Amino acid sequence: MQPETNRQTIDHHSLAEKLARLGEPSAYRHAPARVDIVETHMSYVFLAGDRAYKMKKPVRFAFLDFSTIDAREADCREELRLNRRLAPQIYLAVVPLTLAPSGDMSIGGEGEIVEWLVEMRRLPAERMLDRLIADGSLTAKNIEALAERLGEFYAAAARSAMSAHDYVARFFREHTETCRIVTMRDFALDHDRPRALLDRVERLLVAQTPALEARVRERRIVDGHGDLRPEHICFCAPLAIFDCLEFNAQLRQVDPFDELAFLDLECDCLGAPLAGAAIVAATAERLGEAPPRPLFALYGACRALLRARLALAHLLDPAPRRKDEWAPLARRYLALAEARLADAG
Repeated sequence: MQPETNRQTIDHHSLAEKLARLGEPSAYRHAPARVDIVETHMSYVFLAGDRAYKMKKPVRFAFLDFSTIDAREADCREELRLNRRLAPQIYLAVVPLTLAPSGDMSIGGEGEIVEWLVEMRRLPAERMLDRLIADGSLTAKNIEALAERLGEFYAAAARSAMSAHDYVARFFREHTETCRIVTMRDFALDHDRPRALLDRVERLLVAQTPALEARVRERRIVDGHGDLRPEHICFCAPLAIFDCLEFNAQLRQVDPFDELAFLDLECDCLGAPLAGAAIVAATAERLGEAPPRPLFALYGACRALLRARLALAHLLDPAPRRKDEWAPLARRYLALAEARLADAG
C-alpha cells in the first residue's frame, strides 16, 4: 500500500509506543486473533495471523544507519525489492504505521506516518530447513529442489562490478575486525587457541589471494542473497528463500560458493554436516563448476570466524539479549573454523 501524497512522515513517537500498539490485534485491518513479537538484532517482527510485519529498529552501527524514519523506509523498500528475487510470493508490500487525529495508531490508516514496515505472508515454521534438520525429515527431494532454485538464481544473478582488489581487500578488512573482537580479553575463551586459528586463516588468505582474484576476473561474483542460512529457507510451495541482506550492497557481492560454504557451515552447526555437503554438491552440479578445495575451505573458515565475531559482539552491547548464549556459540564457530582449515589440504 502506498501512502497518500498529503501524508507527512514524522519521527517523534517512541519505540515503546509503536511496540505496544503493534502488539495489539486491533492495529491490523485483518484483525488477527493474537500478535506474537519476535526481536532480532536489528528488527522487530510481528506475527499477526497469516501475515508478518517487520519493523526496523532505530539503530546505528558501522555497517548500517536506521536512525531516521526516512532511512528505515528506504531499507524497507530495498528489502521488498531484493527479496522478491527468491520469494516473490512472500513479500507483499511496504506499509505505513499511521497516527490518526484521534491519536490511534494503525497499519495503513489515515493520518501522519510514524513508521514503515515490510508486510509478508507468514511462512510455516515447520517447513523451515532448520526445523527439517532438527526433525530428521529433510529429504533428497528437498535438497534437489533447493539446489535447482539456487542454481537458477546464481546463473541469472547480476554480475558484480567489484574489482579484484576490492574483493580481496574486503576479506582482509573483515579478518582484521574479527581479530580485534575475538582477541579481546572480555570473553570466556581460551585466548591462545583463537589467536593461533586467526593466524592460520590469515596465512590461507594470503595463499589464496590469486584464487580469489581469479574468481572476480572470471565474473563469478554475483549480487547474491548475503545471509543464506537454514532458517531463511522454507520448503513451502513454491520454495521460498527469504530475509536476504538488504542493508549493504557491498556485502551481498559474493561468490556463490562463498554463500554455499556458509549454508554448509550452518547445517554443520545444527548437527547435519551431510545435509550441507549434499546441498553444496547438488548446487555445484547445476552450476557446472566447483571451486578448488582450499578456496572453499577458506570461505567456510572466514564465515565461521565472522559468526564467532558477531556472537561475541553481542556481549559488547550495554544490555545484551540472551547473554549466556553468545560465548558458547562463539566457541562452537571457532571449532567449526578449525574443521574447515583441516579441509584445506
